[in-house]
Parts: sequence; C-alpha cells; structure tokens
Amino acid sequence: MRVRIGIDLGGTKTSGVVLAEDGSELARLRVATPRDDYPATLEALAALVDALEVRAGVAPGRATVGVGAPGTWQPRLQCMKNCNSTWLNDRPLLHDLRGRLGARVRLANDADCLALSEAADGAGAGFDTVFAAILGTGVGGGLVVHGRLLQGPNGLAGEWGHTPLPYFRQPTPWADEPAAGRRFQLESGLDDRQCYCGRINCMETFLSGPGLARTHAALGHDRLAAEQIAGRRSAGSRETWDLYLHMLARSLAQVVNVLDPSVIVVGGGVSQAPGLCGDLQARLPAHAFSSVAGQDVQADIRPARWGDDSGVRGAARLWDGTNQT
Repeated sequence: MRVRIGIDLGGTKTSGVVLAEDGSELARLRVATPRDDYPATLEALAALVDALEVRAGVAPGRATVGVGAPGTWQPRLQCMKNCNSTWLNDRPLLHDLRGRLGARVRLANDADCLALSEAADGAGAGFDTVFAAILGTGVGGGLVVHGRLLQGPNGLAGEWGHTPLPYFRQPTPWADEPAAGRRFQLESGLDDRQCYCGRINCMETFLSGPGLARTHAALGHDRLAAEQIAGRRSAGSRETWDLYLHMLARSLAQVVNVLDPSVIVVGGGVSQAPGLCGDLQARLPAHAFSSVAGQDVQADIRPARWGDDSGVRGAARLWDGTNQT
C-alpha cells in the first residue's frame, strides 16, 4: 500500500497527517512550531515525521513526505524566500530536510498545497483549472491545471497576495452599484499599508484577517478580531465587511482576467464567513473584463471542502501523479 505523509508548517503550529493510497487518513498529529529557531524547526519536523510513522505503523523511510511552508521555495537559489515565518528565509529547507529524512521529501508553498488538495478530491475535483486562494493570517494562491501543480521557474506562480490591491482609493471601471460611492468614500480614508515583503498596499495587507481588523479600526470602529467582523453583528462590522467584499471581489477579478479558472476555491479563516462565496459570485463579474459591466462573465467560487485540513492533505499529495517539486 502506498503511504504519504503531509506536513503543514505554520507560524505557531505544525500539523502532520498520514494518508493511504485512497486518501483515507491513517494518523494525525500536531506540534508547536519553534519560533525564530531554524535548527529547532528542522528537528521538530523530523521528529514529527518519525512520530507519524510510528502512529500509522509505517516502517521508517517507507512513506513519501510532502511539506507545505509559508513562503516560496526558490528553485534557482535553492532556498526559502518570502516567508512570513522570517526565520525560514534564505534557508536551504528542502536540502536540510532531505539530509535528515532522505530524498523522499518534496516542498511547496502552503497555498499550492491547498490548491492541490482541493483539485484532487475537494471543491475543485473534476475541474480543469483550479485557483485556490488562502484568506487567513496571510493571503496566497495556488494553481492546478489538469491535475498538475504549476509553480514556475521562480516558484512564484499563484502569489496573488503580493500584488497591489487594484483601484485602491479610485473608482473602478464598473462602479455603478448603489453603494459604490459610499465604499470609495470609506476607502479614501484608509492609509497606504506597508507589507512585510517591502512593498506598499499588497492585497495581503487588506484581505488577510489582520488586514480586515486593521480596516475596521481605521474606519473608527471598536477593535475586533476578523471573525467578529465577519459575523456582522453590528452596523460598524457590516459596513467594514461590505467594504472588504468589494476589495476582495475586484482582487479576484484580476485572477479571472489573467487565468479565467474553471473554479476558485477559498480557504483560510476569513473564508469561513457565512455567505462569502455567494456574495463574491454576485460582485466579482462587475470588475472583470467585459463590455457589458460584467453581465457576460461568470465565476464559480466555492469554499474549501477540507477546510483547515486542505493544506496538510495537499502536502501529502505533492508526490501524486506528475507533481514534481
């Protein structure tokens, strides 16, 4: 029986799962991620793999290992880049893991793993082109075409969260909906945002959970966590959420313009807000390239079937088919 281990390396916790050939789960574990300590992180990952093998009754070295990490594996430089877990940056993570665990290790961005999982047996199953967006502590994306994960020569394919928010503080081409003027009035009061990557006004600084909370406070409302704002229990949170949806819809419209995916799957903590996908499907077409204000554009937007488990399940699937990392 073919056995695959998946690891989702997070900033505060690291999850691991063992999948059988049919995708059923054989074992699961979660450990704390050693923050700001690269050698300790390596040892924690290796120890987690060892423990998963024991828990699943798998002989050491028999299972393949896939790791999803919060950043970019740069194939040319053979090191990690763009990690919000900054102690991983410029480190040869794949080389070091293979040194500890053998050549059976593959590595990908955590959003790539989400896309791979949902394309295989999740909300994107059966579709030719699947774009997956993470809306959580950060914002990222992954792209699967005909079952194959696309990463690019720089490992940057799908890094949607680190492009500028489109039409920030400007009217969009099709801003003819009744509340559009009010939204742009609110947006004009928001300051430029410095992203940890060094750029200004990246989508992540607005569309992530922390970005949503920052917008709410900037509009003069009480400080609330992202999930509280998404619950829309007050007039202030409803106002902020409406603006957030407007930003997100026009940001995803850029994905439609460039890739026109068969389906967009959204995951991450913010994606769990009630009605998010339906609201986005209604709003997105007005911001896509169209001669009739989006009336001839349709977007299929779905929540991730596997929820928080998509990343770790996708990491296990890095060895499936033609996915070469």
